[in-house]
Amino acid sequence: MNNADSAPRTGPLHKLARLARDTVPPMHPAGRPFVLACAIATLLLRRIWRPAGAPAALLTAWCAWFFREPRRVTPDRTGVAVAPADGTIAHVEKAAPPAELELPEDRMLRVSIFLTVFDVHVQRVPADGEVTKLAYRPGAFLSADLDKASEDNERNAMLLRTTGGADLAVVQIAGLVARRIVCSVSEGSVVSAGSTYGLIRFGSRVDLYLPPNSRVFVEPGQRAVGGETVLAELAPEQSGVRA
Repeated sequence: MNNADSAPRTGPLHKLARLARDTVPPMHPAGRPFVLACAIATLLLRRIWRPAGAPAALLTAWCAWFFREPRRVTPDRTGVAVAPADGTIAHVEKAAPPAELELPEDRMLRVSIFLTVFDVHVQRVPADGEVTKLAYRPGAFLSADLDKASEDNERNAMLLRTTGGADLAVVQIAGLVARRIVCSVSEGSVVSAGSTYGLIRFGSRVDLYLPPNSRVFVEPGQRAVGGETVLAELAPEQSGVRA
């Protein structure tokens, strides 16, 4: 074998390619049809009226950026729940979980995250565990930052039994512009904290329901990074950690 062929590539172009690969996040598969449609529309507009090509190309680039799925480093900690989405913490309050999950009517701690069209829109699993129930419910398309959006809007709820025995509920909620909720897991799926499991298009809200005696670390107005920000610590008997 030629030593030159086996030597590591350290040239300027290789470094630039590696930097671009590490900097530009990959795209969620659900976004590919939209980006392809925008790209085709851009080419057609450019043929019909050349000045329209630049704005259409910008729209295509924005669409690709919207569906980005950046790599995240999830804390290697047991007994915690990480943020299921990027966005602003809108509410931290006690609330009854979605009725379709058939949980006890006891109120749980609900942490609501509001996503604008500029936020990463993939949803991530908050803790290691098993998906025990999925429930979709059609509904309205009110602005996702309203309190009643949790009750009235279209939503998809996932019940997760963590490896420590806690029941967590994650609810994808459509917003004023959003018209499609994507969920890529099924009942019985074994999932890992920080892994991507869904997507909402475009502008939305994600609610995380925690056991009532969990210790929440965030306040309304804070920014959350999906898969990285620790939202809460579960009580010892619920996280599998013995006091």
